[in-house]
Amino acid sequence: MIQDILSLLEGLNDDLPVSIKLTDSVVLSQVTEIADKIIETASLYTEIVDVEKLISKQKENFSLIIHLAIKLAKSKKALQTINRKLHLSVVYAIYQEHQRMLSVKEHPFGEDLIMKKIEQINWLFEGTTNFSWDMFIVDDGCPENSGKIAQKILDKQYKSDNVKVLFLKDAIEKRLPIVRDLRNANESRKGGSVEYGMWVASQKEKPNHIILYTDADLSIHLGQAGLLIDKIINEENNAAIGSRWKESSIYYHQEKANPKDKLFVYLWKRLIPQINYIADTGCSFKAFTVENARKIISGTIAKQFAFDIELLLKTEIFKHNSISEVAIAEIESRNTLIKDEQWPYVDKLKMIANLYYKYIPENDEGDNFAGFIENLTAESCNKLTENIPEPIKDGSPSEFKSYSGIKVSDFKAVIGN
Repeated sequence: MIQDILSLLEGLNDDLPVSIKLTDSVVLSQVTEIADKIIETASLYTEIVDVEKLISKQKENFSLIIHLAIKLAKSKKALQTINRKLHLSVVYAIYQEHQRMLSVKEHPFGEDLIMKKIEQINWLFEGTTNFSWDMFIVDDGCPENSGKIAQKILDKQYKSDNVKVLFLKDAIEKRLPIVRDLRNANESRKGGSVEYGMWVASQKEKPNHIILYTDADLSIHLGQAGLLIDKIINEENNAAIGSRWKESSIYYHQEKANPKDKLFVYLWKRLIPQINYIADTGCSFKAFTVENARKIISGTIAKQFAFDIELLLKTEIFKHNSISEVAIAEIESRNTLIKDEQWPYVDKLKMIANLYYKYIPENDEGDNFAGFIENLTAESCNKLTENIPEPIKDGSPSEFKSYSGIKVSDFKAVIGN
């Protein structure tokens, strides 16, 4: 019953902290324990959905533990509706993760991220006999040898053979087709490694095989994978992606979405309108059917941070409206914040302009915005981000699929061109 679940959560909430860190093992145990209690109390998946809607309307009154537990319960309950065999491959790239892969006893910034990710998938699939999984950790050319450290951790702490460490450098040296356009690992910033990991995963023949990629950190609990699997298996989508911007999403970071983030969204939606129905392309929690994955990772040109937009665009081109956007919880796990001196989206926008030229039929708006973006300099970017037009600054990224009131001429006036 819905009221029973609400009573359970309200009773637990008073003793829980408002904010949490997903690197804390005690917190993670609390979250999964509460998720299991929700599952035991709920007779139907739809009851958890209804409770989530009610809780989302009063987000500030509940601990992040409660919000995340609901997402996990919903994820695990959704899997109970799937009666066929299913295999999940999880892929993530590592670069300078040599400290965070360690335990907190070994380093102050240690997060034990590999073993925690394994624990999260094991929790999601526990008690099932028709689901299987594997994981591919891809060293993106890390100068601190993150891949070798990851392998040592697995050799010492994990006895199963379903978690593999891969090295992008090895793939390039072997001239594997998936990395044929890379001369060295320095030309990849995450994208090349993620696509290599997806390619390796796709070589396996498994029934109902889904490939999911995420970030190396612990901001997104992998127990939420069932939310994406549900949309692919039960609703027959080719892809399902996490979103931090839907009504029931939970997005808790020290640095909230700001006007500069909105400016980026506004600009890319002018270039790639085919996927402008997607509000959040930047969430690193995306899943694809293996059949779709094999097609979209072939012949890509974006090997750095715009790679995810290219994968989504190719998915849309192959099958219209085959991407489902799912509200997830993302709670910052990093112990340190990386500060960008320059607007971090400049290179990404310039690559998106290249995607426009490759994939999108020419049109006046696209041509104008692509040309404007190509000519952005460090100085013009500073002026642009310091004088963001009010409709963008005050708007919601979800509105920018239809709102296009700010033209290239308006941006040029801002930067003095």
